[in-house]
Amino acid sequence: MASESGIELKMTPPGPQAQALVERSNRVVSPSLPRVYPLAVKRASGCIVEDLDGNRFLDCAAGIAVCSTGHCHPRVVRAIQEQAERLLHICGADFYDPQYIALAERLASIAPGDERWRVFLGNSGAEAVEAALKLARHHTGRPYAVAFFGAFHGRTMGAVSLTASKPVYHRGFAPLLPGVVHVPYAYCYRCAYNLTYPACNLACVDFIEETLMGKSIPPDEVAAIFVEPVQGEGGYIVPPPGWLEKLRALCDRYGILLVADEVQSGMGRTGKWFAIEHWNVVPDIICVAKALASGMPVSAMMAHEAVMTWPVGAHGSTFGGNPVACAAALATVDVIEQEGLMENAVRVGNRLLENLRGLAEESQHWGKGAVIGDVRGLGLMVGVELVKDARTKAVAHDEAEQVMAECFRRGLIVLTCGASSIRFSPPLVITEREADTAVSIFADALRSI
Repeated sequence: MASESGIELKMTPPGPQAQALVERSNRVVSPSLPRVYPLAVKRASGCIVEDLDGNRFLDCAAGIAVCSTGHCHPRVVRAIQEQAERLLHICGADFYDPQYIALAERLASIAPGDERWRVFLGNSGAEAVEAALKLARHHTGRPYAVAFFGAFHGRTMGAVSLTASKPVYHRGFAPLLPGVVHVPYAYCYRCAYNLTYPACNLACVDFIEETLMGKSIPPDEVAAIFVEPVQGEGGYIVPPPGWLEKLRALCDRYGILLVADEVQSGMGRTGKWFAIEHWNVVPDIICVAKALASGMPVSAMMAHEAVMTWPVGAHGSTFGGNPVACAAALATVDVIEQEGLMENAVRVGNRLLENLRGLAEESQHWGKGAVIGDVRGLGLMVGVELVKDARTKAVAHDEAEQVMAECFRRGLIVLTCGASSIRFSPPLVITEREADTAVSIFADALRSI
């Protein structure tokens, strides 16, 4: 079945080649990997993914917000090929790799504020967070870190200690890193304090200062507050105006470092290089990964020069800042900037939000199954929260999983997040027509349950 945009939609069960690959995987691959449905990919271009059996899908997941410039963008592919012919590895931790230094310079040039930034390159978002946590403790000499319920910062031991989105990430791994404390995020649709914005006066920030620091942890022993400017795995939650500003002011009062985890929200996804820029807040440390190199493994931990004070040998990485990955990252930044992908994220993202909000109004009259309780997002980071009832906001976890599966069967790749939300995080090259097609397929999937 072809959509208006000419995309061949998948309407049949997985084919024999996909099934065979699933069976091979089940025999040899770690069972910890959370396969969401049997998508076995052969090739991809732009926003289109083709599986082993020739089915074509519209991708609104982008490898979990990774393929920012679309799958296999020609300029990124060319940069990888050219660099691979020159140098594959030299270890930028021990020697001077021009690509490592060029990427550090480029990232420092697009970082927010007027501060001088220094850059450490790793391989993944979790590595960037680990580096940030180590640096925060080293620079401040303080033991505690504050993070938020719903947060996802990675699965390595330090990063997973900051993570608090699903119990499965912690089960069986205790004791986790000591000194990590979690507090409620600014999740206005499900306020932890049963208050309403703006009458709440951002009580969730006051709680940190008045209750957590007033009764439990001395503020002068807190090294950092780790925050996702738009919470990712927790449900694609956009905080209300003033919240990040108030959090920044709290950090300033007590000499606490503000760490922005932009692993999922950064590199143009929300219409700005970094999501935190929407609130004109400058953090002390920024973590980026995912979309940084259009699919190649590289991450960055960026900190103010006055903060990155650890000595030689305190931290490093053998493969971090690999020259091929750096070349892909430099090409990615060029494509985002020169091809207007941030502007496209705003334009198409606004259309996506408008269409999904229209669908939310329609869903209130269906009378059965799940309805759309909330639609939220910035740019092309859009979350749709499903509930059993709009009045009670009862979580519709099973229904969200069913909708995701129905989308797959109809040729749309999406993922769930939070308790019962569907996230839309397509490549930044997605067109308005493709976005309309995505909403149409999603609407059909939602009605089907």
